[in-house]
Amino acid sequence: MASGLGRVAPGVFSKLNLSLDLAVLVFALSFAISATPEATTGARLTLIGIGLLAWILGATALRHYDPLAVRALFDDLAMVSVLVIMELTLLATAVLTPYLEVASLGWFVAVALPLALSLRITLRPLLAREAPVDDVLIVGVGPLGRTTAADIGRLRVRQRVVGHLAFPREPIPKGWAGKQLGQVSELARVLSEIPVDEVYIAGNPARDGEAIQKAIKVCETLGVPFALPQYSFRFDRARAVDAHQSPDGYNHFVSIQPKPAQLALKRLFDIVVSGTALWLLLPLLATVAVLVRLTSRGPVFFRQVRVGRFGRTFHMLKFRSMVVDAEQLREKLSALNEQQGPVFKMKHDPRITGLGRFLRKHSIDELPQIINVLRGDMSIVGPRPPIPTEVAKYQAWQRRRLSVRPGLTCIWQVSGRSQISFDDWMYLDMRYIDHWNLGEDVKLVLKTFPVVVSGRGAA
Repeated sequence: MASGLGRVAPGVFSKLNLSLDLAVLVFALSFAISATPEATTGARLTLIGIGLLAWILGATALRHYDPLAVRALFDDLAMVSVLVIMELTLLATAVLTPYLEVASLGWFVAVALPLALSLRITLRPLLAREAPVDDVLIVGVGPLGRTTAADIGRLRVRQRVVGHLAFPREPIPKGWAGKQLGQVSELARVLSEIPVDEVYIAGNPARDGEAIQKAIKVCETLGVPFALPQYSFRFDRARAVDAHQSPDGYNHFVSIQPKPAQLALKRLFDIVVSGTALWLLLPLLATVAVLVRLTSRGPVFFRQVRVGRFGRTFHMLKFRSMVVDAEQLREKLSALNEQQGPVFKMKHDPRITGLGRFLRKHSIDELPQIINVLRGDMSIVGPRPPIPTEVAKYQAWQRRRLSVRPGLTCIWQVSGRSQISFDDWMYLDMRYIDHWNLGEDVKLVLKTFPVVVSGRGAA
């Protein structure tokens, strides 16, 4: 039981949140069932047991208690609401039996939703202590670089220094406890090997100007955010008039135009659309799961490691459309690849099952990725997430497609899919990143539906 609880809620405060949520759920379900006095004790215990199991399964699928799934306040509240709505759906099914009355649904929501939301808001400061921090790389091992690392360790809970790169002729002090990963000339290599959320370029412009400029170029090419010292001079008494504009003494830069309000709406769009779609498509998902299990040997779902934003990996979910040993057979079929670049595509791939060919043509095999969207691994719209072996073969400019959250659909999906060359595919993703706005996302979603229904360009 302890190990199972550890998988659902890995941290101490996460386990506390889960335990209190289950207590709230028991109370709310008991209160709701009490609206039906004629319900037997067995029926009450059965409904409560099913409700608890469903909550744990739903929370696990959405990674609600996982510290790795760091979310904003709104995302957290949305996840709680999704779980409560899931429980409400189960209760609505129970209403069809003589064990529960319709009035119970209203009582359940009135009790469960405010209590669960209040509990999550209260525990968020504690949960934040267990959440992983943003990984930053510091270019510089001199006084500014070491001071920056010390400030991050002392003042910023949400950041962690993964290492340093040294500027040319920059001496490393004896007894320094920092981790040096190489020279600034190796920045591109380090960023391709280690997922980094931001690069602090802690150099002296007068001495390291050329190296700083090259580091900036690397970050811009790869789409990795970076920060530069706000001041080139040291002060003894003087202070900035408005320290809030740059509380850490750095100016921060990103490779895309900042649109915080639209990004917040994009995440809201993701949650609402994916949550609604998961609820509405549940009968279809269940039917496909049964067909996959009956028509071929192997698991229903295919979990594949994909590369997400800034190079972080996650497990993408799909309905299995290939034979069990498809990954091993891919090496034998590599000479028959019909797509240029590191991506493998075959129009008549022998690994695909009979049912799988239909599922892939109409993108039905992709539907479980709705769960990835709800989790926050993916978005509804964004570049398709690549596999690590493909990313390893990317040219530097192509890695910039990893600077945004991957998605279910993008320009490539509505422009011919497998009929488009790899380079054109990459350029379409860059175009999406450079000109992104929320209106474009809505247009791409609307264009995706006829492509999926017709199966145009699928392989």
